[in-house]
Amino acid sequence: MKLLTRLVAATALTLALGSAASAKTLVYCSEGSPEGFDPALYTAGTTFDAASRTVYNRLVEFKHGSTETEPGLAESWEVSDDGLEYTFKLRPGVKFQTTEFFTPTRSLNADDVVFSFERQLKSDNPWNAYVAGTSWEYSAGMGFPELIKSVEKVDDLTVKFTLNRPEAPFLADLAMDFASIMSKEYADKLEADGQMEMLNQQPYGTGPFAFVAYQPDAVIRYKAHVDYWAGKQPIDDLIFAITTDASVRAQKLMANECQIMPYPNAADVASMQGNADLNVLEQEGLNVAYLAYNTTQAPFDKVEVRKALNMAINKQAIVDAVFQGAATVAKNPIPPTMWSYNDAVEDDKYDPEASKKMLLDAGVENLSMKLWAMPVSRPYMLNARRAAELMQADLQKVGVSAEIVSYEWGEYLEKSKVKDRDGAAMLGWTGDNGDPDNFLDTLLGCDAVGGNNRAQWCNKEFDDLVTKAKEVADQAERAKLYEQAQVVFKQEAPWLTIDHSKVFMPMRKSVKDFVQDPLGYHRFDGVDIAE
Repeated sequence: MKLLTRLVAATALTLALGSAASAKTLVYCSEGSPEGFDPALYTAGTTFDAASRTVYNRLVEFKHGSTETEPGLAESWEVSDDGLEYTFKLRPGVKFQTTEFFTPTRSLNADDVVFSFERQLKSDNPWNAYVAGTSWEYSAGMGFPELIKSVEKVDDLTVKFTLNRPEAPFLADLAMDFASIMSKEYADKLEADGQMEMLNQQPYGTGPFAFVAYQPDAVIRYKAHVDYWAGKQPIDDLIFAITTDASVRAQKLMANECQIMPYPNAADVASMQGNADLNVLEQEGLNVAYLAYNTTQAPFDKVEVRKALNMAINKQAIVDAVFQGAATVAKNPIPPTMWSYNDAVEDDKYDPEASKKMLLDAGVENLSMKLWAMPVSRPYMLNARRAAELMQADLQKVGVSAEIVSYEWGEYLEKSKVKDRDGAAMLGWTGDNGDPDNFLDTLLGCDAVGGNNRAQWCNKEFDDLVTKAKEVADQAERAKLYEQAQVVFKQEAPWLTIDHSKVFMPMRKSVKDFVQDPLGYHRFDGVDIAE
């Protein structure tokens, strides 16, 4: 962020803090800093919480606490009989936010929708590379440039998407964060002023909260959008207090310095549940944690080596130590709560002696590798460093020397997707739309190599199965294809599947109407706080 922008942000922060006493304020102790504020550029939930779920809306939205879609900026839509045309009728009179850095002259229209998608789909669009190194990771990884033939303005309040093939999860995909609708008027002003990079620094949309200021790695401030199409929020000011340490987040919650926190240490949950001032929501997470081998680099390009390493690691010990019973060992790349989960798949058994023999048979001796550990708490991995230390000790027992490496969260995400990355990277995923495609194709499909596919694994048999499953409308038939894909995944072992976790959400009892989301989002629209 430029120096001038930081000074403006800091000034706005000081002014906002001075007036906070007279407003209804909610403080959320977030677990990390956003990578940026353009949700189409990233895939991390930390970024989505800070940008798309506060500042923006989408054509369709997920109902609170559900994977079911409902009208958003589009009040209705029609799908052609062949499944190739989706025509959306926009909600009339939707107002953009008015901020210190931009005042709109018009309401939402079809131009905004066309702009929001064409910048991701067309390489010759002036906004396609407005951030250095832009890959549109989600859009590209899901094959949207090949899927979408055109996005057309029919009239001011009508937009038509034409697809090159049927896509069963398309509506659910449009409710995802990368499909957030931007203001073309704001973008045009930034382009004219030579400040295109500000679209990723000062977000601006139609959502429930308007961006006020960001003090990097410390605080993000928002204010309620007074003209929000669904009604002004009960909260006047929303603050993200960025607090990377789970223990510190808990201390702040106890002291009422923040009213909601995510991802508590497993050891703290019981005491929080017994605290009369707190509510602790919980639910089974639609998630998976995994260790992605770089399957393009020797010796991880050999399936027998990957299988051997899987057999060397005691996953139950990791679950016990990190989650204290609030997680289960994972064998598939999708969680057991998701339709099409193949329970008949057999996991790689923990067997150090068999692991040693398999490595020797593969000609691998004295292997040294890097073991990547995330620097932040995630729902599927509360303490990656501790998990990595346990893996390191297990690997040492079979003659493998593992060096644990980590980086700042945004840097970790970027470096881990590089195609020639060394070793194995620990990551995870919480489903973004409730569809198996969002795990199997998004994380393991050939289109996602170099992006979300951290294993750099492109297997034709697997890819054909998940691609066909997207084109089939019948869910039972889709499920069979996904079940077969899970068998191929397990045979090829591009990952060590680690766990599926339960998710806890502690908050002060003064917080009202917060709904825990199965998709892992932290949404504050509709939330109130007792004064």
